[in-house]
Amino acid sequence: MRGKTNKKKIEKHHIEDLVGRIYMSFCVLLLIVIIVSMVYFVASKGLANFISGRVSLSDFLFGTKWAPEADTPSFGALPFISGSFLVTLLAALIASPLSICAALFMTEIVPGWGKKLLQPVIELLSGIPSVVYGFVGLSVIVPFLRDTFPGQGIGVAAGALVLSVMILPTITSVAADALASLPQNLKESSFALGATRWQTISRVILPTTMPAIMTGVVLGMARAFGEALAVQMVIGNAPFVPRSLFESASTLTSVITLSMGNTTMGSTLNNALWSMALVLMLMTFVFVLLVRMLERRNKI
Repeated sequence: MRGKTNKKKIEKHHIEDLVGRIYMSFCVLLLIVIIVSMVYFVASKGLANFISGRVSLSDFLFGTKWAPEADTPSFGALPFISGSFLVTLLAALIASPLSICAALFMTEIVPGWGKKLLQPVIELLSGIPSVVYGFVGLSVIVPFLRDTFPGQGIGVAAGALVLSVMILPTITSVAADALASLPQNLKESSFALGATRWQTISRVILPTTMPAIMTGVVLGMARAFGEALAVQMVIGNAPFVPRSLFESASTLTSVITLSMGNTTMGSTLNNALWSMALVLMLMTFVFVLLVRMLERRNKI
């Protein structure tokens, strides 16, 4: 009887293992199909204008005039591409030092009450909706820039400041995890050689964890590059290449969200907007590739 019972348990275990493998394989296959379908759909729509010859690829990428409803339509997306890159880079430059300092404060300076103080604030920032960030930027940052600098307040600087606050939790969380995972013996060896806390941080901790910290920066930039609503509320949405931080500009996500609902599926304008979506997707792939490269360097 005991042998039969054990045999039934083994058979049940094999059946559960088989069911689990089938379920996991189905989920992975479904995920691959969804991703491939999305890439194919966006690529087919985004490349339609270039394949049919209605819009030149060079004119789209490097053209500075966006006039889809003119007598001679122009679909130059350079103002939106440059606006997206400029706002993203500025946001990363503003948020990265603040995030790294916050992570160092939580893990190295006062790991006790510092983490208890900053961790809830960071989690709160990451949970705030984008429209709230945009409204705060429109109510606080734009009037401040209008009173302090030349211009109307709306523009690249306002968008970069709003985005920097939005991506700060992402960079801080990744940097804090990287600093917390650093082997304790590295710091102890530095202290044993007579280094001070700041020398240990600047010459041991930061160089060692920099690839992981840069991973957080890239992830923050990926989120900033794809953000639409918050930036749309404060950047001005002007289809021109910005020549100053205080001039109105626009981003790829802004023009897509503002124009997509007013176009006809299959039209030249609609396909041009899908081309912008394709640019966003390609940039996402670039960010993912950078993260993979940084992770590999961190492992080494």
